[in-house]
Amino acid sequence: MGRIGDGDIHAAFVEFRAKESDKCLSAQCIYCQSIRAKNTSRQRSHLLECPAYLNAMKEHNPDNPILHEAVNGTPTQHTPAKTPKKRDLDTMVNGFQGTTSSAPHSFPIPKPQLERDFQMSVQLNPKISVGPGIWGQRNWVSFVSGHWNGRFGKGTVVPGGQDSQLIAPDLSTHIDANYLLQTHDHPPAFIAVKMDGWRVGPRDILEKLEDPSQIDEVDPKTYSFRVNVHMETGDARYLHLNTGMWVASGVRRGTEGTFIEALLVAARTNMISSQSSTTLIVSFEQPPKVEL
Repeated sequence: MGRIGDGDIHAAFVEFRAKESDKCLSAQCIYCQSIRAKNTSRQRSHLLECPAYLNAMKEHNPDNPILHEAVNGTPTQHTPAKTPKKRDLDTMVNGFQGTTSSAPHSFPIPKPQLERDFQMSVQLNPKISVGPGIWGQRNWVSFVSGHWNGRFGKGTVVPGGQDSQLIAPDLSTHIDANYLLQTHDHPPAFIAVKMDGWRVGPRDILEKLEDPSQIDEVDPKTYSFRVNVHMETGDARYLHLNTGMWVASGVRRGTEGTFIEALLVAARTNMISSQSSTTLIVSFEQPPKVEL
C-alpha cells in the first residue's frame, strides 16, 4: 500500500519517455513544468517545495495531505467532506477536489494544443442535385483526384470520394464528406477520412456563395464554415492517425472551389514541447461546370 498522498503525487505529474532508447520514464510537474526522473519519493520532495503546487492546493484543496505535510511537517489522513463541494465552471477550470478517503486528486484540466499537420488539394466534379427531401435540398459532389502532404507523409487522393451536402431552407449547408488518401510508401497505406460540419450565415450572403460570379467578393468574416476531420487506417505505420482530431475553417473560392484551414487538436503528452497555435491548410478545386 502506498503512502498517504501518493495519489496526489501521481496526479500532479505527467509521465513520458524523453527518448525511445531511455529505459526509465521521466515525470514533469504540471504546475511548474519541472522535469525529473520518475520516482515517487523525489516527486513528493519536489511538491513539498513547489510554490505553484502549494499555492494551488491552498486555494482549491486545503485538505491536501502534501500541503498539510509542507505546512506542519507530517501528512494527514484525508477526511471526506460532509457535503459535496461545488463543481462549477471555476472548479472545472482550476481543479477538482477529491471526495473519497483513499487518494484525493487535485489537478487543472489541460488545455489542448493546435499543431500544423498537412495540406491537401482536391479536384471535384460539378455537384449533382439529388432533389428536395424531408430535411432539405440534397446535393452530391464526387472527388476526381488530388494530392496531399504533411508531417506524417504525402500521397494522392483516391478518385471516388464524395460529399453529401444538405441544404436547409435557410440555405445553411451541412457538409458530410468521405474520401480516401493513399500514401507514397512502398507498399502504400490507405487512410479513410471523414469530414463533417456546417456552412452558415445570413441568407443574402449564402445566396452569393452559390453565385460563381460573386463568390470571390464575399468576405469570409460574414459567414461561418466549420468542419471536423477524422481519419481511420489499419496500417501499422499510421495508427496514430486513428486517435487524431482536427477542426477547420473554410472559405468558398472560385467556381465552386473551397479553401479549408484546419487545426489538429493535439494530445498534451510531450510536456517538453512549447505551446503553440499553428494551422493546417486543405484546399479544394473544381473543374469548370459542365452543362448536362
